[in-house]
Amino acid sequence: MCGIAGIFHVESSKPVDPERVRRMTDSIAHRGPDGSGVWTAPGIGLGHRRLSIIDLGGGAQPMLTEDENLAVSFNGEIYNFLELRKELEASGYAFRTNSDTEVILHGWRQWGVGMVERLHGMFVFALYDVRSRQLLLARDRLGVKPLFHAAIADGSVIFGSELKALLAHPGLRREPNLFAVDDYLAYGYVPDHTSMVQGVEKLPAGHYWLLQQGKPAPAPVQYWDIDYSNRIKGSEAELQEELLRLMRQAVLSRMVADVPLGAFLSGGVDSSSVVALMAEASRVPVKTCSIGFDVGTLDESEYAERIAKRFLTEHHAQNVSADDYSLIDTLAYHFDEPFADASALPTYRVSELARQHVTVALSGDGADEALAGYRRHVFHHNEERLRGLLPQGIRGPLFGTLGALYPKAEWAPRTLRAKTTLLSLARSGAEGYAEAVGVTGPAQRDRLYSRKTKLALGGYRGESHMHRLMEEAPAR
Repeated sequence: MCGIAGIFHVESSKPVDPERVRRMTDSIAHRGPDGSGVWTAPGIGLGHRRLSIIDLGGGAQPMLTEDENLAVSFNGEIYNFLELRKELEASGYAFRTNSDTEVILHGWRQWGVGMVERLHGMFVFALYDVRSRQLLLARDRLGVKPLFHAAIADGSVIFGSELKALLAHPGLRREPNLFAVDDYLAYGYVPDHTSMVQGVEKLPAGHYWLLQQGKPAPAPVQYWDIDYSNRIKGSEAELQEELLRLMRQAVLSRMVADVPLGAFLSGGVDSSSVVALMAEASRVPVKTCSIGFDVGTLDESEYAERIAKRFLTEHHAQNVSADDYSLIDTLAYHFDEPFADASALPTYRVSELARQHVTVALSGDGADEALAGYRRHVFHHNEERLRGLLPQGIRGPLFGTLGALYPKAEWAPRTLRAKTTLLSLARSGAEGYAEAVGVTGPAQRDRLYSRKTKLALGGYRGESHMHRLMEEAPAR
């Protein structure tokens, strides 16, 4: 997994205490049990915790160029590093390791910030250029790897893979961010753009942040966004073949590792597809891991076993109790921020099981989001069609009144529970969807807040972030 941390003095090149950086990286030692390192230069300190996956002997970090003018601390994997390495070698760069990390160093010299757009993978990294006194922080397109950062009173920017790395710095003030509290109560998690601690932010997915010593810090720059506006055309068969080609390419690129590799297998379509493609590409049985429950209505282990037998995997299964609350403190420690999704419990257990057999595990997360697999996507699509038939001026009062009069009827069959749908149709599509995926609505939260909290929030609503995402999305 790996973890990074660091301190950068934006206003001056005063020394960074290496022990302070070490305390930050020690707080996230669980991310990298295989090694650690700290590097400092005037105004900068980089720290790293390593989980060895590629080039076990030669990939120690922070990694420096031979002339020691560039240093990088990197968390993640660059899936196309071999292609980039060939291109850089053709341009005259000499590599001293077989690590994907070194591609970032030479890539900066060859392409500058344009290097980030060439990287295919999951990553965050901090790269420092001694000559130009520039620090580049970058995060992968979909934000698989996290990066927290904060500006503190002594004029420095501190950053790390987890919030606890920043909390290890004595200069960070520990005050709650009330806007993030509202976000959490709205969604059941703290969204990617913010943090539960006042003054701490997360570098957004698909962004880089280029800081120059002696100059005011600019805003992070977005280098990529997912785009649904230009749809690929073709027959259903052609599109099926293209999807399979992309999935096969994605799975193969993630199987590059110098350590034991396996997969999480739930028996669902997404994880089963990943395991099938891994089995197709592997000369040895794929190691698969799954979790079952002691409650029949929750247990899906039968499907996982069926897939394991079909693809002749080396399958490892474990049953857990559905009310396994012993992990609460452990999960709170690792998440740093409150997280109200019960899937965290089985995810931790299957990771715990997998770690007994492999170092890297592929999973099927994200397929429902990417391919509109949730029932709420169908509901939203149908609601949008209805919204298109009536202007808001008519739809709002009409469905708003009907929704207010309709009984809540949670006891009734699902087809008769129309109250939520009617109220949703009275709103815009973005407003309706944000409420549909929410945990508590604005009215409920309003009843929880004191007058002081309401004044501090100043009318802020966590749903507004979702509204902006939907309204500004590059899609038809």
